[in-house]
Amino acid sequence: MTANAATVTAPAAAVPGVRTGGPREDGPKILEHVMGWTLVMVVAMFVTQLGLL
Repeated sequence: MTANAATVTAPAAAVPGVRTGGPREDGPKILEHVMGWTLVMVVAMFVTQLGLL
């Protein structure tokens, strides 16, 4: 095994600055809350329309 093979197989988490696809820290929080509550209301309407509650 050469030194190049070892660097290629290094885990991506060990490289600083690499994002893993998780949520970002920046952005409008109010939009996230509004969209979340909208989803809750839509699910609640479906549940009541189907008679599950």
